[in-house]
Amino acid sequence: MKMFQQGVQLKARSRGFHLITGEILHALPSISEIKAGMCQVFIQHTSASLTINENADPTVRIDFEMYFNKSVPENDPDYRHDYEGSDDMPAHLKASLLGSSVTIPVRNGRLALGTWQGIYLCEHRDYGGPRNLMVTAWGI
Repeated sequence: MKMFQQGVQLKARSRGFHLITGEILHALPSISEIKAGMCQVFIQHTSASLTINENADPTVRIDFEMYFNKSVPENDPDYRHDYEGSDDMPAHLKASLLGSSVTIPVRNGRLALGTWQGIYLCEHRDYGGPRNLMVTAWGI
């Protein structure tokens, strides 16, 4: 079995949902050596998350942002963790709802994503800064 691991630092992005599939593939070209296996992408932050969803229509990403802002609003008077800004506690909640990692099958040296699937960085802070990922791929 082969195993590859690479840290990736993503540039700072605005709040929202951003496709990062290409950046992940660029960072781990050795994935081409895996005939059958898995690839895990893990984000090393608690106020941003990862998910897989449609990669074709950008309005999907806009609607994701709208939905999560309605579901987890800022400035809720019941939040106790509020000293890092009004977007901080909602960012932690959104990140927990979506999760810190995605796992994708690898087949014939490529991520076995569906036709319309891409990996999103879900940036939940107004100014989250650069985000660090750990990408690990393994297989035969």
